[in-house]
Amino acid sequence: MHPMRQQTTKIESPLAALSLPLLRWYRANARDLPWRQTDDPYRIWISEIMLQQTRVAAVLGYYERFLAAFPSVEALASAPEDRLMKLWEGLGYYSRVHNLQKAARLVAEQFAGHFPASYESLLALPGIGEYTAGAIASAAFGLPEPAVDGNVLRVITRLTDCHDDIMSPAVKRAVREQLRAVIPSSAADIRIFNQATMELGATVCVPNGPPKCEVCPAAAFCLGHIRSTAESLPVKAPKRKRRVEEKTVFLLLQEGRVALRRRPDTGLLAGLWEFPNLDGALDEPTAASAVEEWGLTPADWLEQIAAKHIFTHIEWLMTGYVLRVTGNCPEDFFWADAAALKEHAVPSAFARYYVRAQELLQE
Repeated sequence: MHPMRQQTTKIESPLAALSLPLLRWYRANARDLPWRQTDDPYRIWISEIMLQQTRVAAVLGYYERFLAAFPSVEALASAPEDRLMKLWEGLGYYSRVHNLQKAARLVAEQFAGHFPASYESLLALPGIGEYTAGAIASAAFGLPEPAVDGNVLRVITRLTDCHDDIMSPAVKRAVREQLRAVIPSSAADIRIFNQATMELGATVCVPNGPPKCEVCPAAAFCLGHIRSTAESLPVKAPKRKRRVEEKTVFLLLQEGRVALRRRPDTGLLAGLWEFPNLDGALDEPTAASAVEEWGLTPADWLEQIAAKHIFTHIEWLMTGYVLRVTGNCPEDFFWADAAALKEHAVPSAFARYYVRAQELLQE
C-alpha cells in the first residue's frame, strides 16, 4: 500500500537544474515583443501593468499608442484624465490606469522622473505589487528578484509536482523564495530569467490544456512530467461565484446629442463616463418616472436593448431604453454629440449601447 502523499509548500531540487536550459531555450524561441527590446523601466512598467489580466495580442496596439502619447514619466504624470482614460478604453480594469498616473506623479516629484532602482522602492509605488516590482527590478535593473505570476506558478508547481493550492499566499511565497535561490548571477541573464519562465508557461507549459512536454527544455527533470501528474497541475481552489446585478441603462437623445455622466472617483469603473443608469430591471412606466425625476420628459420611446457584461466577480444584466427627451437635465449630465462621444472614455461594459448611440447620432 502506497503512503498518502503529504502536501507541502517546499519547492524541490528540479529548480536547481532549470536556469541553463531555460535561458538557452528562451534565446532561441522567445516571441519578439516590443517591451523585451528595452531596459527602460518606464516602458517595462507600462507593459507589465497593461498585461495584467490581459492577453498579449490585445496589449500590443495599446502599448504603442500609449507610449506615443505619453513617452515619458513626466508626460504621463501631466496627462489630462479624459485623454488618459480614452487611450485605455477597452483594456478594462480601469483602476490600473488611475494608479499608473498616481505612480508617475510620485516618480516625477520624488525621483526626478527616474524610476527607483530598488525592489522595495518600486513596491511602494501605487499599483505595483510583488510581481510587478520583481519584473521591473529584474528586467530594467538586473536585480535578482523573482516575478511570480500565474504562468510562473504553473511552471514551478509542475516542475516540483507541488499539489498545494496556488492561490495560497504561502505557496506564492515559497515559489518566490526558491526562485530567488536559483536566479542566475550575471545581470544579462537576470534580465531575462523571469521573462523566460513566464514565456515557458505561456507557450509550452500552457494553461487549459496538456503541456507540450515534447518541446520543453525542462522535461528531463520535471517531476510533473516524470510522474505523469503535470496535466492535473496546478491545483487551484474553485472561483467564487459571480454576483449578478441588474441594471437599467438609458440612451437619452436630444437635439443630436446623447446624455453621459461621470462615474464616482472610487469603486468599479471609477472616473469613467457612462450612460445614465439605475439599479434594477425597470419596466417602461417605472423607467419613465425615473427620467422625469431627472427633469426630462420622454418624447419618443425608440427601442429596448438588452445586454450583459461579465467582470471578474460581478455580472451585469442590463435592460436598455433608447428614447428622445425634452427638458433640462441634472448638472452632472453631459450632452455629447458624435464627435464628443468618441473623445470620452466609455467602458466596454456599455459597448452595445455605445455602438447604438454612435449609429443614432450619425443618422
